[in-house]
Amino acid sequence: MTVTACLVIIGNEILSGRTQDRNLAHIAAELNEVGVRLVEARVIPDIEDTIVATVNEVRGKFDYVFTTGGIGPTHDDITAAAIAKAFGVKLVRDKAAEKLLTDLYRGTDKLNEARLKMADVPEGSELIPNPVSTAPGFRVGNVYVMAGVPAIMQAMLKAVLPTLKGARKLPVRAGGDRRARRHARRGPKRHPAALPGRRDRLLPAFRARRALDHPRLPLGGCRAQPRRARRGRSAHRHARRAHFTRRVAPLCNSFAGCYSLPVLAWRNW
Repeated sequence: MTVTACLVIIGNEILSGRTQDRNLAHIAAELNEVGVRLVEARVIPDIEDTIVATVNEVRGKFDYVFTTGGIGPTHDDITAAAIAKAFGVKLVRDKAAEKLLTDLYRGTDKLNEARLKMADVPEGSELIPNPVSTAPGFRVGNVYVMAGVPAIMQAMLKAVLPTLKGARKLPVRAGGDRRARRHARRGPKRHPAALPGRRDRLLPAFRARRALDHPRLPLGGCRAQPRRARRGRSAHRHARRAHFTRRVAPLCNSFAGCYSLPVLAWRNW
């Protein structure tokens, strides 16, 4: 039985092209490692009604739903409120999350209401730890809400993965290529003579059979014959120059006033 998941990427900045998503491939690969197949991914804007409708649709179709983006301190980070509305629960300020933020900004004047908004979660949520920037994500039912910043999302996902109940690890098929699947299953094909020790066992019998079939052939085969020296590039060049001197040069020298022509002709030969 396949355990399925859906990723909902939330953010106007993704749809406008100002920000490029770098979370989809990482989430898909990590889920596959624990036996969860990412079946669908959607990119939606920061609109509450759209988030509510999308989450309610996909949480009933898939075993797990993951969302990224929209849980920061800015005015358009409305994912937490939308998730609470989708589940029909109140949006409350979690005491543990508030304490984490208070301890983080203690002794500074950076703790304000906008940052404290990151401690607001749907009632009954379970926090997802964030070792990078402290502000946690949360889980409601089978919906896991995480940050959109890749480094923070990866840290949250690492904490979530051990809690998922997946099937066996799913094999990754290389574009439907049958040879790639065969290599992954049983390794590449190899000729029997290429196996370790095979050549040493077959070579004596092969030589004996060849000696019977071809008694005049030396035992070493063709390699036992003295190799004829190959004519290299310089040998061919000297042969062409000798031919030019014997045949072409006399013809050129027969023309009056062209004694320098053979030298030029040879250089361009």
